[in-house]
Amino acid sequence: MAYVFVFCCFVVLGAVTALAARTGYRGQVCDRTVGYEVPDEVKRDPALRQRANGLVAHWCTGAAILSLAPLVPVGRVLLSDGSRGIGTVGLAFVAGYAFVVIVIAGYPFEKIKHLAR
Repeated sequence: MAYVFVFCCFVVLGAVTALAARTGYRGQVCDRTVGYEVPDEVKRDPALRQRANGLVAHWCTGAAILSLAPLVPVGRVLLSDGSRGIGTVGLAFVAGYAFVVIVIAGYPFEKIKHLAR
């Protein structure tokens, strides 16, 4: 049951980061109805707006791709009908990997807050 939870968490993480990347590619990061909260200076300046869209598109695409990698080993464990497993060290590694992917996905949003400076 724990492997199903881990698998679903990475699927959701991949979907969320892919949707954020899509928002960046469409140029809607600064749009209040579709996008995210950004400083007013970034909303007013076309160059900063373009930079914000590029940051979100680039970093969230990378996070979406990285979130798909653990699906292979966890999927193999799920399909093995209980004959395989991931040890405690492996699960700790998967948790650390998830943390790294989340930090990568959050980086552009923190960077956007400091673009106006």
